[in-house]
Formats: sequence, C-alpha cells, structure tokens
Amino acid sequence: MDAKYLDLLAQKYGSEEKVANEIINLEAILDLPKGTEHFVSDLHGEYHAFQHVLRNGSGNVKMKIQDLFQEELDEHKINEFATLIYYPEEKLKLVKSHFSQREDLYAWYEDTISRMLKLITHASSKYTRSKLRKALPEQFAYITEELLYKKEGYEDKTAYYTKILERLMSLGQADKLIIGLAYTTQRLVVDHLHVVGDIFDRGPDPDKIMDTLIDYHSVDIQWGNHDVLWVGAYAGSKVCLANIIRICARYNNLDIIEDVYGINLRPLLNIAEKYYSENPPFRPKRMAGDSLTEQEELQITKIHQAISIIQFKLESPIIKRRECLNMESRLLLEKVDYDKQEVTLQAGTYALKDTCFATIDPEDPAALLEEEQQVIDKLLFSFQHSEKLIRHMDFLMKKGSLYRRYNGNLLIHGCIPLEEDGTMKAMDIEGTSYAGRELLDVFEHYVRYAYAHPEETDDFATDMVWYLWTGENSSLFGKREMTTFERYFIQEKETHKERKNPYYHLREDVGVCRQLLEDFGLDPDQGRIINGHTPVKEIDGEDPIKAEGKMIVIDGGFSKAYQSTTGIAGYTLLYNSYGMQLVAHQHFDSQEDVLMQEADVHSVKRLVNEELERKKVRETNTGRKLQQEIEGLHNLLQYRYMK
Repeated sequence: MDAKYLDLLAQKYGSEEKVANEIINLEAILDLPKGTEHFVSDLHGEYHAFQHVLRNGSGNVKMKIQDLFQEELDEHKINEFATLIYYPEEKLKLVKSHFSQREDLYAWYEDTISRMLKLITHASSKYTRSKLRKALPEQFAYITEELLYKKEGYEDKTAYYTKILERLMSLGQADKLIIGLAYTTQRLVVDHLHVVGDIFDRGPDPDKIMDTLIDYHSVDIQWGNHDVLWVGAYAGSKVCLANIIRICARYNNLDIIEDVYGINLRPLLNIAEKYYSENPPFRPKRMAGDSLTEQEELQITKIHQAISIIQFKLESPIIKRRECLNMESRLLLEKVDYDKQEVTLQAGTYALKDTCFATIDPEDPAALLEEEQQVIDKLLFSFQHSEKLIRHMDFLMKKGSLYRRYNGNLLIHGCIPLEEDGTMKAMDIEGTSYAGRELLDVFEHYVRYAYAHPEETDDFATDMVWYLWTGENSSLFGKREMTTFERYFIQEKETHKERKNPYYHLREDVGVCRQLLEDFGLDPDQGRIINGHTPVKEIDGEDPIKAEGKMIVIDGGFSKAYQSTTGIAGYTLLYNSYGMQLVAHQHFDSQEDVLMQEADVHSVKRLVNEELERKKVRETNTGRKLQQEIEGLHNLLQYRYMK
C-alpha cells in the first residue's frame, strides 16, 4: 500500500477509533440493496418530456405511493398526491384555491406533510441516514429529521411534534416544506441516471436538459452521434459546426444557436440573402405550435441552403487528406455535371432537382468563397467563446464517454461495428488495425485530444471526431454512408437509403451479444447491452427486448419527429435490486395537462428480468470502490495503529 495514500487516510480519520468506525460503516453499506438506476436515451432537446420522466422516475414515484397508501387512498387521491410530488409549486396553487376555510387548509397541510414523510421513509429504506440527510431540503433539514424519526406511541413528544407542524403553517413555511419534500422524494426514487446518448439536435431545448443534468445528483452520459457533433464543433471542426447549424435550420431551432448560446448568425444570413432563394426541400420542418411568418420561413430556407453548401465544401478536403477514412465515394461535388445538372453515384447517374449551386465553381467545387470562409471562421470563433456552451461541453466531456461498463452491463449509444459473420469489423488508423473495444477506445482518445486542443482545427483528431458523425466504421453512426446530399437533390428514394452496419440485425442473436459482452470484459451470463440511437418501431411490432433479453434498445421516440413512426414517445429503463423493467411512454403534451388531468404519461411496464436474490451494493461499481476503500482502511489499521 502506497505510503502517501496511507498518510492521507491517517490525516482524514485521525485515530484508530475513527478508522474502525468507518470500516464498520462501509462494510454495512455493502449489504444494502443496490439503488435504482434510471436509463434514458435520445432526448433530442425534448426538455419538457424529459423533465416529466425525471420527476416521476418513469412511474417509480407512483408505484411507491401505491405500495404505501393503496388501502388508505382511492385512485383519484393517489393521482392527486403523485402530481403534487411531480410539480409541487404548481399543484399547491391549484389545491389551495379550493379551500375557503383556514382550518380546512391546515388540516390538508397536516395530512399531506404526514404522508410525504411516510413516503420519504419508504423511498429511503435502502439508504443510510447520512445519504438521506444530504437529500433533505437544506433549510428544513433539522425539522424534517425530527419529524421523520418520531416514534409512534411515545406520548412525551406528541405536543412537541404537533407544535412543529403548527408553527410551520402559522409562519407560512408549509408550502416551502412540501416543495422541498417533493424534490427529496424525486431524488430518492432514483439513485443514478444514465443518459445513453443524443441530448442535442431536433428538439427545441437541449440547453435546458444540460442545465438539469449539471444539477442532477448522480449521472453519467454515453455520447451520441449528435452530442459528438457539438463536441467536434467546439474542438475546432468547421464541418461539424456547419452540420449543427444545418440541422437547427432544418428543424426550425436556430434560436438555440443565436439566442441561447449567443452566436451571431447575421453574417450567414447576409450570404444566404445574397445567393439563395425559395427552395422547397430546404424549408424548415414545422411542428405543432410553430408560429413562423412567411418571411421568417424564407430566411431559414435560405440559411439552410447556405450552410448546407458550406458543409459539402468543407467535407471534401478532409476526405482527400485522410485516405484511411475510405470516404472517396462522398466527394459528391466533384461527381456533379453542373451543365447537365446530374450526379454520378456508384449506383448510376441521377438528375438533380432543386439545386442551389450559386457559390460553387465547377472547376473547383470544394473551394469556399472568401465571404463563406469569413463566415465559418467567425461562427467557429463565437462557438468556441460562448460561455454557456463551454460550460455545457465541459460537463459533457466530464460525465461522458463512448461507452460505459456499469454494474455488469454495457451502455452504448450506437453500435460495435461488425462484419456480416459477426466478427469485429476492423479499421486501419494511422497504420494500426483496431476492432471492437480497442476501436472505441481509440475513437474516444481522439475525441478527448481534439477537445483538449481546440486551437488545432485541421489535425487528425479533429477530423476523426467528424468521422464519428458520418463514417462507415463509426460506433456512433453505424451506417455505410450519410446520404444528406442525395436527400436534398435527388428524387429517386433508393439513393436516400443508408445501409446499416450488420450489428443492427445481428444484435437479435444471443451468441453475438454474448460475444460483445465478453469483448468488453463483462460476464455474458449476467450482463446486458443497453442501446439507443435507432428508434424502435413498436407500431410495426418491433420488440425493444432482443436476444432473449441480452440486448435492450431504449430509443422509442422522445423526439417528436420520430413519434409517428415509433407509435410511442420513448422508452426508459429501471434497474433496481429486484431486476429490470422497461417502460413505454405515451406522448407528453404539457405540464398543464398532467396537472389538470392528474395522469402520468408512462404506459406499460415490461419485466426484463427478475433477480432470484436482491442485488446488493457489494455487487455494483459503487460496491467495488467501497471495498477498495475498506482495504485501504484495514491497511491503515494494520500498519499505523496496530504496530
């Protein structure tokens, strides 16, 4: 045992008794039931739906209320109480408006606070008192602890507890206590949150999701392809930045760029107004509630074209200077006959429609106009100097990774590239061949290097981050090629199809999933792969639980853009000491609808597995860390205090 480490432990605990006390405490924690893990994926800026799922713990809050009060409360009262836990500030206003007599309101306060304390006791049953204390509302921690640990049947303190409640109400503090207890309950029902990729793009509020995650008590993130696109832009990739702006224009979300992150789009609009006009394929997608004027829609349509052409131009030099990426087939600007307005692809020659090539020189199609170069340079500078964006990207890097091994399971957003026969697909990178876990580790190395060196804009690492967005062997993209150009300009839909990596049909095979788990150092008998990225089309009968439960796909369509094809509004997964449950969610309309209708939006819970014995903390990642701490403390006792 390292002497410096023992010195640090000795400074922290200070005496033999304190060391022994900590060993006893940690060893006792190992035998507690494991906490509940909550898995979400592909949030795509849908903040309000995500918030609701977070607040109700994918139905976990309601389940605990039913367990505790099903004999005492009818269904209406249970729903009313659950809604109070989800949205305490708003629900309190509605409830209080129904009371005309102060005595009736005080009686409601007393009953409600009593039930909330019982619920917290129930929800915290597998936590230490210390952990519960940290979750209590700070301003009421002392009072709450007194009320939580009161003993029924002890008459000596009855007046004491009654006086606490009376004074809380008479001093106008009851609302604040109820709000604090509601958020404590939300925190207790989920011990740890996993976000299995794609926080950004398509939806309107990824920034609000990031702010929520930054404040969340325990979270990790597996980067999605859209998340890495934003990381790449900060890391200096102009083509990643162009993709971000193009997607925001496509989904009418440019205010994220301009209003939320403070990046001036006026120079881009000036180019757009100068060179582009109305063009139907570039009109922004409209969602329910959108209120665009014709002028605003036309401006976005022009911006969409301007940034798309800049993106296509920026792709070419990367493809040419990085032969190992094997993307020569995507040099499409060079494959266009600008006189005939047609393009030659591997499958044949196709006529082009709705083109917008005003800034393209047929002799050098990838060359940026000087004004285009100036615009993308200014945008990159603004992107790399946005204080709020830097804070969000720093958190994404701190809490994120390409994959995570957690409590015996493999969490990954996209795929592990495979050959058709199920073997790991290899990629040659700078003279070395990588496959499987090694390939993903190399990808992550380049992401982290590029992020740490944002001043290097055309280096290999930054180009590799872009490759993760669009490359054939990318574990995040997982398709042969990205057909953005074809979807804009070619009518024949067979050219739009993006052929998936064999992983996406081989993941139905138990043997393949076991092989993947072994490659990542996990037990194939106990482990599972938790996947996002590809929306499960439940409406067509697709099953999110694959390979006899070894593979669970939880992208069910949080993004409104997918819900018409999936038939639901997302999956989430719960994993507690009893096993796993997959939750399918109905469409989330609004917080107001939940408050007025008092109805959750989760629908069906499906049991993935049931543990024969409750899983304990000692069997988790946290347990392994605690065991290392215990070993260090035993060494401290042996070498410092028992000589």
